Amino acid sequence: MKNNIRIFYSVPVFLACFFLSACEKFLESKPKDFLSPENYYNTEEQINFALNGVYDVLGQRGMYGDALISRMGTEADEGFYAVSTFRGPQVYDFSTSDTYVTTLWQLLYDGINRANMLIENIDKPDMTDESRADILGQAKFLRAYYYFLLVSNWGDVPLILKATSSANNSAVPRTPAKEVYAIIIREMEEAEGMVKDAATLGFGGRISKSAVQGILARVCLYAAGNPVNDKSKYNDVIKWTEKIIKSDYHKLNPSFENVFINYASDKYDMRESIWEVEFWGNTAGAYREGGRVGINTGIANPNSALGYSYGFIQTTARLYNSYQAEDKRRDWAIAPFRYVTNGTVKLNWTATQIYQRFAGKWRREYEVVTPKSTNDSPQNFPLLRFSDVLLMYAEAVNEINDGPNAEAYTAINRVRRRGFGFDEMTANSLSDLSGLDYLTFQDQIKAERSRELCFEGLRKNDLIRWGVFKSTMQAVADELAVSPYPYAARAGNNITEPKHLLFPLPAYERGLNPLLSPQNTDW
Repeated sequence: MKNNIRIFYSVPVFLACFFLSACEKFLESKPKDFLSPENYYNTEEQINFALNGVYDVLGQRGMYGDALISRMGTEADEGFYAVSTFRGPQVYDFSTSDTYVTTLWQLLYDGINRANMLIENIDKPDMTDESRADILGQAKFLRAYYYFLLVSNWGDVPLILKATSSANNSAVPRTPAKEVYAIIIREMEEAEGMVKDAATLGFGGRISKSAVQGILARVCLYAAGNPVNDKSKYNDVIKWTEKIIKSDYHKLNPSFENVFINYASDKYDMRESIWEVEFWGNTAGAYREGGRVGINTGIANPNSALGYSYGFIQTTARLYNSYQAEDKRRDWAIAPFRYVTNGTVKLNWTATQIYQRFAGKWRREYEVVTPKSTNDSPQNFPLLRFSDVLLMYAEAVNEINDGPNAEAYTAINRVRRRGFGFDEMTANSLSDLSGLDYLTFQDQIKAERSRELCFEGLRKNDLIRWGVFKSTMQAVADELAVSPYPYAARAGNNITEPKHLLFPLPAYERGLNPLLSPQNTDW
């Protein structure tokens, strides 16, 4: 998406200094030596370039530019990777040398090192205290977010809070996951007091107070569940989500489908979409900022004019059947049609053709940038939506109170009402839940998170923190075994616990760091 402050994600670099060089060409600043911090970070402009470099990691192909939206981000019970010969994390058939796993690890530590460099040099330039604090807060938050992705995917990880001259020369032991979570929470809490509020910021490509509060709630929700199991963190989930809810700034978009049309048509809606990874353009210019949103995860289509898509992700009957017929989200999240006649005609699937249906949230026909690229999309990808905030709040209240109260019902029913096409603040018997005990409400939360947030990269970690990962995936495998795509059962059948609860420490990184041990269980 376009904004007067652009964040360049797709420059293929592994050190912040090289990224800053790329920014220099576009923004016509001419530092003499990008490799030396002594000759950089001297002006507010240069500090902002460096901050762009910290954000840049989010959109790399090994992160949300590709891997985390399809290759590694949808490997749960909502859909299956519709390529019968594929091996990798998506189907739990990979080794400690897997390229996707290794690249993700390297990118996260690269982002951390970029943030470390900025933080250590933040006091150098002459700038206002307000601007300095805002930039520092964003850098601290992003460093913590990258650690959150590390600890939730690898468990104990090396904690590096000082810049290193090379990503390849740090012999640092693993820090216990609980300690890493504590550092993440501390850093994000510090950032929350430094960054701008959402209304002042006005767009979701940068970090606002609401983004910090919402991700803090997610961090605490993960820490409350498996494997950390610090149940006291549910109180913090309530604290941080209440700040967003009670601000009365954030609202659900009245139309579920318009949330995703906005991502395709270069429109911000920060009341609903609190934080998103920004992509831009069609590769026609000098810089590539595109991702693969809608290309990997869209409705398969060979027509490049409408928007080429591989359609790698198809749905499960489990997800499709979890929706009530009146729930308008179903036929947007799961496309009810396919493209035929060289992608120029839409033909509806029959009622029994469920497994054939593609993930439908990311529809390239709504992109406004033309001509459309075959391999790069300008669609942004959501990292935090307000509906997730409401569902996290409802879940935490249910856990703390051993059952839902009025506020928990209000939160989940706001999401459900919008899903059914009703006003989120007006009670409606067709959508609203009531009269449930603890376990039944918990089951509704589990289902509602999938109905609302499917294909947004959250489901696998949800299943893990609930302690139902293996059992759920095995049940889905049994269902897929008798579907039109029996090969899709591989993922669930391949899973073992505790092995697949975490990624393996990359073999390459263990070769560089002799202290990177022990290896995760069963790898």
